[in-house]
Amino acid sequence: MLVKKIKNERGVALLVTLSLISLLIVIVFELNRRVRSAVISSTASRDRITLMQMASSGIAIGMGVLINDKKETKSDSLQEDWANTEKIKEILEDYGFENGNITLKITDELSKIQVNALVDFPEGKKFNVSQKKLWDKLLRPIVSIDEAAELNATIDIINSVKDWLDSNDDDAITGLNGAESSYYESLDSPYLCRNGPVAHIDELLRIKGITSELFYLAGGSFGISKFLTVYGMTKYVKKVDGRGFAFKGKININTAGLPVIAALLPTGQEDLAVDIVNYRQETSDSKFVHNLDNISWYRDAPGCSDTEIDSKLITTESDFFRIESSAVLNNMKMKTVAIVQRVQNKVDKNGGKWKCRVLSWKQE
Repeated sequence: MLVKKIKNERGVALLVTLSLISLLIVIVFELNRRVRSAVISSTASRDRITLMQMASSGIAIGMGVLINDKKETKSDSLQEDWANTEKIKEILEDYGFENGNITLKITDELSKIQVNALVDFPEGKKFNVSQKKLWDKLLRPIVSIDEAAELNATIDIINSVKDWLDSNDDDAITGLNGAESSYYESLDSPYLCRNGPVAHIDELLRIKGITSELFYLAGGSFGISKFLTVYGMTKYVKKVDGRGFAFKGKININTAGLPVIAALLPTGQEDLAVDIVNYRQETSDSKFVHNLDNISWYRDAPGCSDTEIDSKLITTESDFFRIESSAVLNNMKMKTVAIVQRVQNKVDKNGGKWKCRVLSWKQE
């Protein structure tokens, strides 16, 4: 009987021991899992910080490229190093990272139509007539793709944009179907009309008539957001109602995309845009053939000798650029987009140094 009791006690002790061992194993595995998770999380956090620094470095390199360009040339075109993918790659190789890599893309913001130039700032009351025509020529072909669009949809959109921008007009509605604060305040989710310059391009989606389809993607092609910019503000000598700025609205014909050049051309000559784009990019022995410093160079393109683009709408210079820096490290990616303006320090005996002022900074 005693022997049987001892055996039972030993069996219980063994079960308790096994249970404790099993519990310890579970605890050990859980601790191991948590430690691994913490390490992975810590590594991921470290990589994110590194990616952020790498992408920011790319922006700094891009600004350096633009400053050097300003020192060397007065005009800005797609023939220059800042717009050359291969040249940018060569420059980045001099700043190689021990781990990971970055890519860089620089584009001219003045290759686009300036949204805020639609109104005559600093007064900010009336249409800028030449800009209104430009908007019409850009929008009309895109809006017409939508079969459900109303007959006067293009002009209604332009009027609504003008109402969003203008001020000191007692909230008077432009045309028959413009939109001031009373319209926006009557929506299910009401908001105020800005009555001033658009700050961010996405803000256009808040304006009556500008749909997501029109803004992002129209008829399987790019939406209007690809051809519009809110940048281009310059100082105005005289302040009007406390506003000391203006938007010249001049487009760099050396960098403008095909739809923008087509909008710049006189009615009936839009097809010449292809010849103009091809002319400015023509090369021989890997070198560009044509000089684009003269503002009227486009007349030398095939079929354009008698073409006249409104001189108030074009330029061959720009100081507003978009820099996109993408960093990759350990299968992680990060993209930083900065809008910069080249500005010159106060002129001294050395002529004043150029620098890049950051107007916008966004990480994706």
